[in-house]
Amino acid sequence: MNKLPDLEGWAIFAKVAETGSFAKTATELSVAQATVSKTITRLETRMKTTLFHRTSRSMTLTESGYAALERAARILEEGEAVEAEVTEKSTSLRGKIRLAAPMSFGVTHLAPMLPPFMQAHPDVGLEIEFNDKQADLVSERFDVALRISNLVDSTLLARRLCSVRILLVGAPGYFKRAGKPKHPRDLAQHNALQYMYARNGASWRFRHEKHGEFSQALPIHLNVNNAEALAPALRAGMGLALQPEFLAWEDLQSGALETAMDDWQVDPIALHIVTPPGRRRPARVQALIEYLAQRLTAEPWANDVQG
Repeated sequence: MNKLPDLEGWAIFAKVAETGSFAKTATELSVAQATVSKTITRLETRMKTTLFHRTSRSMTLTESGYAALERAARILEEGEAVEAEVTEKSTSLRGKIRLAAPMSFGVTHLAPMLPPFMQAHPDVGLEIEFNDKQADLVSERFDVALRISNLVDSTLLARRLCSVRILLVGAPGYFKRAGKPKHPRDLAQHNALQYMYARNGASWRFRHEKHGEFSQALPIHLNVNNAEALAPALRAGMGLALQPEFLAWEDLQSGALETAMDDWQVDPIALHIVTPPGRRRPARVQALIEYLAQRLTAEPWANDVQG
């Protein structure tokens, strides 16, 4: 065996495993499809093993292929990172950034922040996925994500920016008609509007400085997978809801919504910027992180800022 590893071959192998196709890999790497095929054959000959099961319709990793994939992917990532870093240092920031963000927060708060960054760095391309279901940063190859939660995945590299209060809100007309609850048990008589990914589901949990904790199960009149979708029903006086302050802020300022049970608190959530473990951040990614941290921690709903 040659002393020098076939680094280019392993990088191409990682890209084939990612795309599942010689043709797609050739297109992404701007090489001939024959080059990709010959590279995989060269690796398999060198390793004396088969890396892919090939049929006319599909391509899947063999057991040996799976065993090699993690390290091969690291070779590809490190190669891309070193070239990007050298290029960025010699010129301006350039390249693509893949970012994941929650739907409501992303559309209402992240999206308006993007144009100034794009104007300052015209050679940086942004690819953003808005989804309330948390993306797998490693397998889906995201560079950075915004998470509004109490993080449980300790493998991610996280930077906590601020805490976000969860407020019990409703329209003035609704409270005039149904009355303002003073204790969590009063909520059983109210129409609940619910975000289906809420931490405690239909059991709303509150904490009081003197009276401790209290949970109350509620009948749900509207259950949605996007918290912003609750706003029209709230404004129309159809019920009350627990909303993060960043979603309710403008309606609270205008008087379209009011808070209730202010002496009973819901545990706040935190806004984080997270990145995959063990990956060097290209300069363009770090620049976006610093830009977003500065902008987000200056928002009027940002509490306990730590950015």
